[in-house]
Amino acid sequence: MANDNFVLGLDIGTTKTCAMIGEPNERGQVEIIGVGICPSTGLRKGVVVNIEATVQSIRNAVDAAELMSGHEVRLCWPGIGGNHIEGINSRGVVGVTGRNKDNKNLKEIAQSDIDRVIDAAKAVAIPMDRRILQVIPQSFIVDDQKGIRDPLNMIGVRLESEVHLITCSVTSEQNLIKCVNGAKLVVNEVVLQTLAAGRSALTPEEMEMGVALIDLGGGTTDVLVYLDGVPFSNASIPVGSTLITSDISKVKAVSYEIAEKLKIEDGCCWEGVMDTDTDIPVPGVGGRPPMLIPRSQILAIIRPRMEEIFMMVKEKLDKIYYKSLGAGVVLTGGGALLAGSAELAAHIFKAPVRIGLPLPVAGLASEYRSPIFSTAVGLLLLGFEREQQVYIPASSESDVHAPRPAREKKPSSEPSIIHKFFEWLGNDFV
Repeated sequence: MANDNFVLGLDIGTTKTCAMIGEPNERGQVEIIGVGICPSTGLRKGVVVNIEATVQSIRNAVDAAELMSGHEVRLCWPGIGGNHIEGINSRGVVGVTGRNKDNKNLKEIAQSDIDRVIDAAKAVAIPMDRRILQVIPQSFIVDDQKGIRDPLNMIGVRLESEVHLITCSVTSEQNLIKCVNGAKLVVNEVVLQTLAAGRSALTPEEMEMGVALIDLGGGTTDVLVYLDGVPFSNASIPVGSTLITSDISKVKAVSYEIAEKLKIEDGCCWEGVMDTDTDIPVPGVGGRPPMLIPRSQILAIIRPRMEEIFMMVKEKLDKIYYKSLGAGVVLTGGGALLAGSAELAAHIFKAPVRIGLPLPVAGLASEYRSPIFSTAVGLLLLGFEREQQVYIPASSESDVHAPRPAREKKPSSEPSIIHKFFEWLGNDFV
């Protein structure tokens, strides 16, 4: 029987669908109790192109997560991304109409004033085929006093708000919702994927200093910039890691699944991380004899494409003064697992770069501490916070690794869920 006390984060991507189930523990923190991951073939560049395939991928991932958790969950928080996502900064202005202070002709800013000024900032002209997905308040101005985070109960005459509006294609969103409903799930709220990944992989200090989160997905590369602790701008590039696999397949005349295996197991994009130029044995195509491919040749294919992706991101960041980002760049998503990605990014952006792993959360620590789970963990955290209207902090490392008598860890000899996914991915293309 379904239980609405649990939260299901649903990361539906171009190459994989990840379902993650969580519940609050006795300390009021999120605890991950189920994870399911399945290959996804129904999306292209983050947009649904095959509803039946997407529904099946969602159902398989959710079934696996429910089997692990022992609970059936219906309400979910799906993520949305892709090149159709756009962001604009807007400003609204209203007069303060809140309650008088000490019976004088002074007024305190009430919650109704804050709601009105945000509504005023939302009043922008957008095409009929688009809608506002999310409104993110950045800062408020009270009578020319700038940089105010929360103006509630302050005294003022004029209230201004600066907000970041995230818009999406109505048809893309509705097709995604239709797929989720087709998998017998109910959508609670659709969340921007990079916003979820940022919640999971970034620290508050990085958000304050200014940081660019780059989500290297299979079909798209999505960017979210934080300044002064809040999202400032977002962008999407219609190029992802599947294009790297396609390059290897075409240049070396190997099947797509062999190219994907070469990329994951032997690929790199920075010379410094390649210890030796060993020859990789590769099965021949169509009955041809096996061949040997030097790692240096794989590097020569991967690096130009990764450089192109990072240069396209840099062009986007240059338009929003990325040099003011004190915390540099954080890479997440499956593409961040490519050896040398952080080193190449640091060379391109001339800034500090790190790989964005999900921050500690109680539960399946060894299973989810990978960039490919950043969005799913973030969807889970945001789902809990928005349902309970509280910020749920990440657990300490000791909490994460604390044993759970009710759910013992699987023997270490058993393959991890990430390895199982790549096995499924290979089988799916055979």
